Order: sequence, then structure tokens, then C-alpha cells
Amino acid sequence: MGVAYLTVAVLLAATAAAAHRHPGVEHRAVWRLGLHQLRPLLVRLPVAIVAASFVAELIPPEWFARVLGSSSGLPGVLLASVLGGALPGGPSVSFPLVLVLAHAGVGVPQMIAMLTAWSVLALHRVLTFELPMMGWAFVWRRWLVSVMLAPLAGGLAMLVTG
Repeated sequence: MGVAYLTVAVLLAATAAAAHRHPGVEHRAVWRLGLHQLRPLLVRLPVAIVAASFVAELIPPEWFARVLGSSSGLPGVLLASVLGGALPGGPSVSFPLVLVLAHAGVGVPQMIAMLTAWSVLALHRVLTFELPMMGWAFVWRRWLVSVMLAPLAGGLAMLVTG
């Protein structure tokens, strides 16, 4: 985590320095916009983490280890891919849930498959945005070429993690 924070801090400093050199950038307006965008996360993220923790408590850890643990192999990766495609919400919901699942015994390849499916297949986004805007002809073709990405990512993760 420390490396991630350091990386973000370095990127912030670099973009702030670049913006400082640009005459059209108003730093106060940038800070106000940033704080405005942060405000909803300060409410959603803690709630999502607590809700995900309740989900993990309701389902026995042995179940996670058996069905989605590292030893579940390819069937676990396939199940995680299906679950990931069905995960509702944005990153403030999905990432806390996956973090809690990781602490409950879900394997790394299964988490990779789940997050990949969430980012590529997300049924809620397909139904809300993609289908109404792009139509079935596009949606089924995109799903046809994308559906194997999550199991493939999980399978590759199984090879890498041993």
C-alpha cells in the first residue's frame, strides 16, 4: 500500500507542477473540484466496506476456501468470473467486496478473474448503458469476444502464482 500512496503522491506533485506552469489553470478551482468529487466517496466507501464485511460474515469462510479458494482451481476461476460479471455497482462497491473476500480466503487467481469480469462484462452496465445506446447487435458481439477474458486472466494468474 505504501508504494501505491507514494506513486499517487508523485503523480499529484508532477501534475500540480505542470499545471502551475500552465497560465490557464486556477489551483483553487482544481482543489474545489477535487474535494467535490471526493465527498461522495467519503460516504460510500466506508458503507461499502462495512456492507462487504457483513456479506463475508454471513457466508462461512470454509465455503469461500472450498468454492473460491486457491485450491478450487479452474472451477473456482469460472465461478468467480460469473460472480464478477454479476457484481453491481462501481469500484467503491466492488473493490471493498473483493478485499473482504480476499481476507475470507478467496484465491488470487479467483480474485483476478472476478475483477476482470466485473470490469469487462458487468451486466449492470450492459443493461443500463451499453444495450440502450449500442443495441443487441453490438452487445452480443462484444460479449462473444470478451467472455473468455476473465477465465483467461484467472488461468494465467494460476500459472503465475503456482
